[in-house]
Amino acid sequence: MPEAKVPQKVKVACLLSGNGTTMSALLFQSKLSDCPYEIVLVASNNPDAPGLKIAAAEGIATFSHDHRGMDRRAHEEVIDAALRDSGAEYLALCGYMRILTEEFFAGWEGRMVNTHPSLLPKYKGLDTHQRAIDAGDAYGGCSVHVVTPELDGGPVLGQMPVAILRDDTADSLASRVILAEYQLYPRIFAEYVGRQYRADWLFDRVQELAMALPEAEARESHGSPGWRTGGKSGKFFAHFNDQHHGSEHIAVLVKTGGPDEVIGLSETAPETYFKPAYYGASGWVGIILNRPGVDWDNVAEWLERSWRMVAPKRLTKLQEIADQF
Repeated sequence: MPEAKVPQKVKVACLLSGNGTTMSALLFQSKLSDCPYEIVLVASNNPDAPGLKIAAAEGIATFSHDHRGMDRRAHEEVIDAALRDSGAEYLALCGYMRILTEEFFAGWEGRMVNTHPSLLPKYKGLDTHQRAIDAGDAYGGCSVHVVTPELDGGPVLGQMPVAILRDDTADSLASRVILAEYQLYPRIFAEYVGRQYRADWLFDRVQELAMALPEAEARESHGSPGWRTGGKSGKFFAHFNDQHHGSEHIAVLVKTGGPDEVIGLSETAPETYFKPAYYGASGWVGIILNRPGVDWDNVAEWLERSWRMVAPKRLTKLQEIADQF
């Protein structure tokens, strides 16, 4: 049997301005053998941030650039260049005390995560613990969320409630909520960034794209998920490959112009395409999904191209008309 492929770690960068305690929680989680991510850079706007020393002591690359005296966007561009150079695929905010511009958000859309000391959507912004106490809440807590331009308004990925005691002050409650954050942030962050290599998440992405095509149907083919055009005479235009026939790849198989195109793609871009067992000789190519930086727009284009090759003319004509608008 072929040797099992070691799952690739997702490359992560952290941004901080101070002590780096939440960064440390993520960092030590990353040292566990089953953690799906590795931290490749810890960056800061504060060259004296204690968190930089912690990261350096653990062998993590660091970068800092003082924001004082700089235009906000110019400083962001310096930080962003360092993040890009590190190869980071995701960004974890760990007490980064700078307001980010919409241009920065756009560059990391869906790939930037933060933790907030309240049970969102309650108490966005500051003074969260005192506001929870003043409201008579039974619980405070923390949330991990995707970062968007809306303050603390991105999709919530996970939460942990913390009981509010009768004699709690903002400080005493904060001292317990931060302990919950140290537990919650690494776990939820790992689940979020690690999903891109999980077969179930990759299948759902392909399923969504495939079923968006006219009259597409999900059907099994030789025990594996697949998609075909509708009706009794429907033909398959895609198959989902979860490391079948000894392959190390999780992939979607789509139709090409023939075996020559399959060979050309797999030889010129082997990091993206491969010739699948049994299907390759019939002109199907595999698009590898369990890899960094999958271009999902490209996957969607391939699915549509494959669909057009087998769909009835009545459907392709309607699609051609729709494409003109």
